[in-house]
Amino acid sequence: MKHILLSVCLLWGGFLSGQDRSIEIDKVVTTQHQTIIKNQKIAFNATTGTQPVWDSAGQTIAAVHYTFYERTDIDQKPMRPLVISFNGGPGSGSVWMHLAYTGPSILKIDDEGFPVQPYGIKTNPYSILDVADIVFVNPINTGFSRITDPDVKRETFFGVNADIEYLAEWLNTFVSRANRWESPKYLIGESYGTTRVSGLALQLQEEQWMYLNGVILVSPTEIGIDRNGPVGAANDLPYFTATAWFHRKLPKDLQEKDLDEILPEVEAYTLEKLIPSLAKGGFISTEEKQTVAQQVAHYSGLSKQTILDHNLAIPTSFFWKELLRSEGHTVGRLDSRYKGIDRKNAGTSPDYNSELTSWLHSFTPAVNYYYKNVLNYQTDIKYNMFGPVHPWDRSNNQTGENLRRAMAENPYLNVMIQSGFYDGATQYFDAKYTMWQIDPSGRLKDRFRFEGYRSGHMMYLRKEDLIKANDDIRDFIKQSTPAEGQSAKY
Repeated sequence: MKHILLSVCLLWGGFLSGQDRSIEIDKVVTTQHQTIIKNQKIAFNATTGTQPVWDSAGQTIAAVHYTFYERTDIDQKPMRPLVISFNGGPGSGSVWMHLAYTGPSILKIDDEGFPVQPYGIKTNPYSILDVADIVFVNPINTGFSRITDPDVKRETFFGVNADIEYLAEWLNTFVSRANRWESPKYLIGESYGTTRVSGLALQLQEEQWMYLNGVILVSPTEIGIDRNGPVGAANDLPYFTATAWFHRKLPKDLQEKDLDEILPEVEAYTLEKLIPSLAKGGFISTEEKQTVAQQVAHYSGLSKQTILDHNLAIPTSFFWKELLRSEGHTVGRLDSRYKGIDRKNAGTSPDYNSELTSWLHSFTPAVNYYYKNVLNYQTDIKYNMFGPVHPWDRSNNQTGENLRRAMAENPYLNVMIQSGFYDGATQYFDAKYTMWQIDPSGRLKDRFRFEGYRSGHMMYLRKEDLIKANDDIRDFIKQSTPAEGQSAKY
């Protein structure tokens, strides 16, 4: 990717000086670039920097860092889609999808997503920048974003609803400054970011009068929809099957089938048999308990006795430890393709998350190199891969219901879910279950779409899924963009 420094823009020139470091509250740097996406030459500007968060009295209390990519070689701004991207945590910076999924640059990793040296970045020929402009947003204390008023209360930012409220106000200002009120708008969130964007969909409509065309949920959380008890325990089974299949731990009759053949069978068993059996608790008959244990063992790669010892409900942490125990390995939480090595084979959970340590290998050096050397963003502030945002107020999480209401209020609004089959933290079948529960009436189901991938939480790290997932977003944008003159009405 060719890099030419275009300009350094100071907006009002405000900054806050600390004892050792300083954060500039309202400063952006714009650089000009060219790249190739889908065999097409693309010219674009990259604008990165900070925009203030103001309190109700108009006083600056924080600075949110963002990076905005805007294509410059076309003249279609009124109908040019704008994608607003958030990662999760809570407390995670936007680096993950920014430098590995939809942005114009991605990590130097192998085709399965494992780190390689020398660390760095390369062009992303699959980025969605050909069809949409993208802004990556770092909520407070993630990335380079920081609180600037030492007297402001932490609960102003760190909670399900506080997070949504200040970010909606911030986005109003951003869209006005970027002059993008006419554009079709999309929110994409990953992991906890799905809670964030589900809530933002309604907050933007009802408090900022900003209406969306689409919300994309990547590896979604429960978004306030209850699936505890027998449902939560049973829903683990399709993930267990996928992981066992990947590591070739299933019985021969299943192992010889493709994953696309196996998973529908296991999903049906989960819904039709396992959930009702677990609902019986300690009053399940001995015969039924033995039968269920045998079938769960068949689908999970674990022994029947292990299933019985856990009363038919295997904790995910135990599964990560147990599946490859005989080989001296654990499997990853967020992506079970990754293997780890523990201090001892005994135990009920892994010593560490093997996938996350692998990802931090490549993401941390890449993001620090990228901002300084490619985007010319100079700062002594540390980029927080994971920032201090706790305690996080998780009370009154109605984000799933908020998303449903936003869809009901807005006939243009569509939702797509993207999940990796090997994600043990935000499992793909949980995501399907959540999707089914969002709208009990069923009247909105034609505006939901689910896509699954043969990788984990960050499914885009695997090259094959990077290509498909970006193409799925392109198609989603196309399908959710109304025809010229099509009214938003039922």
